[in-house]
Amino acid sequence: MRPTAPIIPLLAKELREITAGRALWTMLLLVCPLVGYSFVQAVSLYSASSAAALQSPVLARSLSPLDGILVPTFGSFYVAVTLLFPFVAIRVLGQEKESGALRLLVQLPYRTSTLIAAKLCAVLAAWVMVSIPALSALFVWAILGGHLAAPETLNLLFGHLLYGLLAGAIGLFAAVISDNSATAAIIALAVTIGSWVLDFAFAGRSGLSAWLAELSLTQTLRPFEQGLLSAGLVLGIAAVIGGLIAMTIVWLPPGTPVRAKIIRSVSSVLVIAAGLGVATQIRASVDLSEDRRNSFSRADERLLATLRRPLVIRVNLAAEDPRYIDLRRNVLAKLERVMPDVTIVLASERPNVADPSDDYGQIEYVYDDRTDVSRSTSPREILPLLYALAGVQPPTSSVGEDYPGYPLVISADAALLWFFGGLPVLIALAWRRIRGAPPDKGSLVHQGDKP
Repeated sequence: MRPTAPIIPLLAKELREITAGRALWTMLLLVCPLVGYSFVQAVSLYSASSAAALQSPVLARSLSPLDGILVPTFGSFYVAVTLLFPFVAIRVLGQEKESGALRLLVQLPYRTSTLIAAKLCAVLAAWVMVSIPALSALFVWAILGGHLAAPETLNLLFGHLLYGLLAGAIGLFAAVISDNSATAAIIALAVTIGSWVLDFAFAGRSGLSAWLAELSLTQTLRPFEQGLLSAGLVLGIAAVIGGLIAMTIVWLPPGTPVRAKIIRSVSSVLVIAAGLGVATQIRASVDLSEDRRNSFSRADERLLATLRRPLVIRVNLAAEDPRYIDLRRNVLAKLERVMPDVTIVLASERPNVADPSDDYGQIEYVYDDRTDVSRSTSPREILPLLYALAGVQPPTSSVGEDYPGYPLVISADAALLWFFGGLPVLIALAWRRIRGAPPDKGSLVHQGDKP
């Protein structure tokens, strides 16, 4: 059995390595103005909408800080993580591989899995550091008097954490299969930017195109941005991260033949495929949005949960039809979350303009042995139809469930001084202090001065 050694020195070494390079600090400096400008613009638009909403409670209900502030601010952070964070993760392995220190590292009394686990911890620490500008935007918003709902805010942060680990795992795997950091960067960007192409090319389509669109990295964040915590999505992301890390472990030892590594990687690919397959079958999710945008009223949900018979919904609409998108968002997705047995059949045919009797646009609901048809996409008309099919009385409307909204007329222009001046200066000082610190003589692998 291979001897083991304490993991603390290894973790310290990895953290020291990732904070000694330019990639992490350069990304931090670039994220500051990017996030800061997005935040100030989001506050400006939110304030303009609030000015009108203060005069009308109906308009105020549509003002959610999640949509108006958090999602735009973290949207810019998402772009930075997609384009820049793989470079930070690549450095964790690429520097050692190019200098030859990796051959010494694998000879230390650590398992290969322990070495990769330590590097993944360093990647996680790097993500926490680069998220400082986005996290500071939350504090600025709170200081300005803005509202933050803890469940939906933490859910959004959790989604971006998973996305950051996914981008880091892609960077690590790209580094371990490449001869140099430049090639690894090209591979990582090909994956991340290629996922955008999938999203734009196949969004709103059905069949195989819809399945390919689901592989886009952009899809991983959308439920979190809507305040939804999906067990299937979390499992799918975890399966991909775990599979990439497993393949990184396989490809790390320098002396193993490439053919043997490829054969061993097949099992990891199968695990990823199995995890994604299982994840698609899991419908369990929690609506953490404060305005309950992903749910019906609590009274409706309690009644719908008691309808145990199979419900089949045949939608005679194309997947890209705006009516189907509305129906999916307002009714179908909510029914799938609350009812135990829902089957949705989507007819992809387009309307036949030559046939005036075409039934395009009809939606057929079959519950037990009863059937009804509607063209509406509104839950106000569809829920009574379902209750009639089930032979139950609609619930009484609940009082006090209306979302109040949080209008706020405020200017955040002064925050630009923090994002363009104060925070970058603090980052530069921290970078200089760490670069000026004396090297640790007890380093596990001495690599000389860092560039």
